[in-house]
Amino acid sequence: MTSSSFNNNSISILVSDEESDELGRKRVRAWRKRKKHGHQRPRNELNQRLIRLFVKYWMFLIFLPAAVLIIFEVTSIGRKPGLVANAEVNEVKKPNLMGNSELTKLKEPTQGNKSGRNLNRLDPITHVVGGVREPCLKLLPAEELEHLDIPDDEESTSSIPVKKLVYISDDETSYGGGNSTFSWQRTNGSRFNLFTGNQTFDERERGFKVSETVVLHCGFFSPNGGFEISDRDKSYMQTCKIVVSTCAFGGGDDLYQPIGMSQTSLKKVCYVAFWDEITLAAQESQGNKIGEDGLIGKWRIVIVRNLPFVDQRLNGKIPKMLQHRLFPHAKYSIWVDSKSQFRRDPLGVVEALLWRGNSVLAISEHGARSSVYDEAKAVVRKHKATPEEVEVQMTQYHEDGLPKDKRFNGKKALNEASVIVRKNTPLTNMFMCHWFNEVVRFTSRDQLSFPYVLWRLKVLKNINMFPVCTRKDLVNSMGHIRKAKPLTN
Repeated sequence: MTSSSFNNNSISILVSDEESDELGRKRVRAWRKRKKHGHQRPRNELNQRLIRLFVKYWMFLIFLPAAVLIIFEVTSIGRKPGLVANAEVNEVKKPNLMGNSELTKLKEPTQGNKSGRNLNRLDPITHVVGGVREPCLKLLPAEELEHLDIPDDEESTSSIPVKKLVYISDDETSYGGGNSTFSWQRTNGSRFNLFTGNQTFDERERGFKVSETVVLHCGFFSPNGGFEISDRDKSYMQTCKIVVSTCAFGGGDDLYQPIGMSQTSLKKVCYVAFWDEITLAAQESQGNKIGEDGLIGKWRIVIVRNLPFVDQRLNGKIPKMLQHRLFPHAKYSIWVDSKSQFRRDPLGVVEALLWRGNSVLAISEHGARSSVYDEAKAVVRKHKATPEEVEVQMTQYHEDGLPKDKRFNGKKALNEASVIVRKNTPLTNMFMCHWFNEVVRFTSRDQLSFPYVLWRLKVLKNINMFPVCTRKDLVNSMGHIRKAKPLTN
């Protein structure tokens, strides 16, 4: 122990050695603590900075993995059911509808990204009904499809409002040389020509009157009107009892092989694709040659010469709407736009969409609109037709009394006609003739004239206006590959 003293009221303080050591130890501990805290300060600042960044960008951090997951799912779906095993030769799994599959190799034209994703898909399209997911198109089981046959007509003739159609024609129309149907179009100032005949408004009105025998225009007015088909192809077309047909004029679209059919349909159904010489040249340049039997794959290729219209869209309406004129002995016909691949069994489709519901015509509802007047505005807005020609058509329909109703006879008024399934009866043939005449008289946008003809022919009630998801199940949609070349003769 040490002591220290001060004079003059000095205070004596005694400090032991043990207290000195204890004080030293406390100072050392305090120094170490300050040193430790000094090292932790940057780490605390880093933690606080990370916390501030998380608070500021937490939404982005949550969204990023979700976006990555969505992109992964989309790419997985795109790879799923292409059913293509080789880039050059597609090995398409074609169900024989008996529980097994066989591989058929079909060389397909080169497709874009969208086409590549959809081509040869056979997966069913479904929708939710009453909380239960169901297929949009309910075909019969495979075993029953193999035994389907075209039934004999059992309908009594006394219940048929129209029994016979007489088509207006003029076999004595003089031929002026060159492309006479184009010349007549220019001289009479309309799109009527030697193929259509010059339908007057009086003839139009008389044609809508329902009676046992109806006289009306329905194309093929003059032998010089164009749409020329070889005798060999005509003979083949006259043998068809049920037909699936498409067309590509002006080289606009490629040819997509039908898939999903039964062996029975392969034997009983005609698959016919109408081409003009422009499409023929375009397809041959891609290596798609017509065989000696007239086939490419399952399609019988029919070459049409001397098309009657400059507008290729109008030329396409002939095989689309006048199948009964081209296939005079066919009881049933299915139309498929060239931008689509038909992917279901034809006999099964006829059974599901016509026979099962006792319908004679099946066509898809429009997916976006219900009113023809709203559709007219959309056609102009999307530059699908000129405002002037649409106004002429809608004005005429308004004067004729076409209501703005969105439903006729309980069915949606507006349609989408990329797939048409029908029984070829005098009444349905009459409907298609009038529909064709309307697209010739007014615009080529056939969804504008369909509601009008449906409204005028009120006796045609057994129509199956199937939902959009059914149409998506019937075909794989490819979209148009390229713009069709117009005729310039």
